[in-house]
Amino acid sequence: MINLKPLIQQDVSPFYEWINDDISIKYSLSVFQSMHSKDQIDAWFLTVVNDLKNFNRGIFLNGDTNKLIGYAGICNISKPNRSGEYFIFIGDRQHWGKGIGSQVTKLLLAIGFETLGLNRIMLTVSEPNYAAIKAYENAGFKLEGRMREACFRDNQFHDKLLMSILKDEWFEKRKQIENNPN
Repeated sequence: MINLKPLIQQDVSPFYEWINDDISIKYSLSVFQSMHSKDQIDAWFLTVVNDLKNFNRGIFLNGDTNKLIGYAGICNISKPNRSGEYFIFIGDRQHWGKGIGSQVTKLLLAIGFETLGLNRIMLTVSEPNYAAIKAYENAGFKLEGRMREACFRDNQFHDKLLMSILKDEWFEKRKQIENNPN
């Protein structure tokens, strides 16, 4: 269904629309809330493309179009602690609710644990983003804590949840899925 590939500067175009779509960015990166102009988006995107410290990938549809629909990765990688922070942004709303986010999460967890050698991958998620929370739980993430009123959207504060998955938990979850695919 999808392919994860490094982003190149020419991939920036869809981000102009996505970042200016209040619904697409509602629960996404806070930096998106303050970017509006093409120049601001270009400057941010250039840092993403040139970022060698984090594992950033574009989410592309398989097939003839090879259409870019978002980006995801693992940032804040700590080699001494063998940990990192998962993020995902599917900007193209036509592809929401189709299981793509779950597929991306599974692929990036495999990369994080098997290729990058991480032991712990964490994330934060806005509490009102129920669909994302359920998807993360299904992927094996466990609730670690709550950051009270850490996010301000729609003229109100809401909590952000801190979730994580450990390498051993991920291997166990993967084994369960392989043994019981339904």
